[in-house]
Amino acid sequence: MSRAYPSVPFEQAPYRAVQSLPELWSIASKKFADVLAVHDPHSTPEVKLTYAQLYEQMQAFAAGIQALEIRADAGDQIPPRIALFSDNCPRWLIVDQGIMRSGAVDVVRGAQADPLELRYILEHSGAVGVVLQDAELLKKLRSILAEVPIQFVILLTDETATSDTYKVLNFAEVIKLGRSHSLQPVQQDRDTLATLMYTSGTSGMPKGVMLSHGNLLYEVNGAYDVALLHPGERVLSILPIWHCYERTFEYFIFSNGCTQIYTNIRFVKKDLKDYHPHYMVGVPRLWESIYEGIQKQFRDQPAKKQKLVKFFLEQSQKYIVAKRTAENLNLDNLNPSSAEKLSAKVKAAIRYPFHKLGDRLVYQKVREGTGGALNFVVSGGGSIAEHLEDFFEIVGITILGGYGLTETAPITHARRPWRNVRGADGEPLPGTETRIVDPETRTDLPIGQRGLILLRGAQIMKGYYNNPEATAKAIDSEGWFDTGDLGMVTHQNDLIITGRAKDTIVLTSGENIEPQPIEDACLRSPYIDQIMLVGQDQKVLGALVVPNVEALEQWKGGKVDLNDSSVQELFRQELVRLVKERPGYRPDDRIGNFRLLVEPFSIENSLLTQTLKIRRNVVMERYQGMINEMFSQ
Repeated sequence: MSRAYPSVPFEQAPYRAVQSLPELWSIASKKFADVLAVHDPHSTPEVKLTYAQLYEQMQAFAAGIQALEIRADAGDQIPPRIALFSDNCPRWLIVDQGIMRSGAVDVVRGAQADPLELRYILEHSGAVGVVLQDAELLKKLRSILAEVPIQFVILLTDETATSDTYKVLNFAEVIKLGRSHSLQPVQQDRDTLATLMYTSGTSGMPKGVMLSHGNLLYEVNGAYDVALLHPGERVLSILPIWHCYERTFEYFIFSNGCTQIYTNIRFVKKDLKDYHPHYMVGVPRLWESIYEGIQKQFRDQPAKKQKLVKFFLEQSQKYIVAKRTAENLNLDNLNPSSAEKLSAKVKAAIRYPFHKLGDRLVYQKVREGTGGALNFVVSGGGSIAEHLEDFFEIVGITILGGYGLTETAPITHARRPWRNVRGADGEPLPGTETRIVDPETRTDLPIGQRGLILLRGAQIMKGYYNNPEATAKAIDSEGWFDTGDLGMVTHQNDLIITGRAKDTIVLTSGENIEPQPIEDACLRSPYIDQIMLVGQDQKVLGALVVPNVEALEQWKGGKVDLNDSSVQELFRQELVRLVKERPGYRPDDRIGNFRLLVEPFSIENSLLTQTLKIRRNVVMERYQGMINEMFSQ
């Protein structure tokens, strides 16, 4: 399929010659000087900065850091480290690039992280100073900061504070200091360490991933092979910027001269309508939330209209499946015969009028609810459920999936607009090598066979900071990185993730079960909000289910008792139906027992990571008694 969508071959990417991220900004600030770079409508006061204004503050902050006598010496293998603990805001970006431009390395984490985890990061990284989100976070961390050898604290706000053990400055004071000092040049190249990113992880203390300027610049240039954006196009930002996925995407969109608008979970649905973004990145949980909001609107319609919407969705579902087959984009049949393609084209043609009518009457309104201007959204940080892929394709919102890890800066594979195989994780970025090997013997497996995924490329981390044992375990002598993920590669070079090696559930029959695909299938139910499979060393699978109470109450016609026999039977039938309908169903996939949970998995109760992944080990520990009781029956 031809590249109908604008992109730039990797060899011609505009920042191929750039040696450091600060150098990228010096180019972008001149190229897009008067273009609005960042807009935070929810700050007080509202913040708007052009590329020229943003760059000037980055330079001033860098000079301010140097004025604090924090600078890299020519012989330093590891430059000085400065921690940055904050959530999303324009000043985060100024500090991030200011620290790098000063010659230091930033050590990033969110402000909501556990204080003991932040202490560990400060101690492990050897940070000489820390930038904090505000005075409230400083108050929260005072006892910890008094016990670690830091020289200064900088507040991202203009609040004032004092300390007897370290210097405290606010953002405005550092900017003022920097404007009164000359910024000294710093020698940086692609091998220079840029940042330490501590893995959020789902268990244990995080490891410090060392990413170089070259790692991050490769991501920027590699993304041009996927899409070319345009100056002034709007991007809605919601994911935590300290996470590698959001951070790298932001570097890419700024290299294109786009305008970033900051939002949060409270305002995202309104901001989609108000600011009409062209692009957005998110995790599956975000798309699930938007999908459920749309489904609620459907359920609130009169019965006749609900029936009509259901009819259109069913016809459109058949249309998109046939269209995928005709275009060699159906994951279940990537190599259709000529007869199959012809049959698919006929089926698509028959249902196209219904799909077009559904678009005019229903789907267009859905797109308007998301601003009506989306060129595409990007989904990462976990597999996206099949029903979400189908729905957003039906309503005309393009989702590009991808794959990567913090250790790979993070993107290694991405679906292209011209080859968007739903359910797959895309082709590799240019120069990225993929191997599928037997997890035990490490021998290469043939195309189409599932195994352990190994990767090699310019985005692979320098290693784990101060942890040579973990580095050696992750990256072999030939540079192959062990992802810990299981998957396969198709004949068309698409990567398909099938599970996480450590998440595999082994039943007493010896059968290995990858929970994620089964969980994704169960999430198709309007009554299931979250689900986690359990069953290690058991005869059958079990499930912990967080119900969608609102949908249940609509089904019941009033308040719901989760222990009611009719409610229990509804979930039993839903789990049986959805698992059996899943492609590739095996009897061992059957969910034998389940329990309904009153409390959702969330960041606040530590059952979700900051990127909304389930902390399986924490959930297991929290509900171990319930799980034991479930399997004792």
